[in-house]
Amino acid sequence: MAYHISVFISHSWAYDHHYTKLNEWIFQCEWNVSGHPILFYDTSVPRTDPIHNARNTAELARRIDERVALSHLVVCPMGMYATHSTWIERELQFAKQRQRPILAINPWGQERKSSVVRANSTLEVGWTKDSVVNGIWTLTKGEYR
Repeated sequence: MAYHISVFISHSWAYDHHYTKLNEWIFQCEWNVSGHPILFYDTSVPRTDPIHNARNTAELARRIDERVALSHLVVCPMGMYATHSTWIERELQFAKQRQRPILAINPWGQERKSSVVRANSTLEVGWTKDSVVNGIWTLTKGEYR
């Protein structure tokens, strides 16, 4: 028996080091609750699997929304770049429309945080592996199989 949680990490390609670190913490470590493994599934759009072959902006938005729909929650760093990113804002809107919780992550204890991410977040946590995974668990409680 294991817990299954699908996670969409919202990110900017220009700041993909945040995505890379979150991916490492969430998907490349072993996690468990009371001896039951937590299996995380990445529904994000990583650089290795872009969806840029969309014919137009509407199709790209639809494809991202489909990935959010497959997710239990959206994780988003609160870097200031998120405030100026049209796509991050759209991803957060998709999450709200689909009633997916949004976990805001404060990278390295930044003092200035994205107002867009903060306004849409369900929960904010610090930039540590344990706080991120505990935040995901708090918001989803996993799907037990």
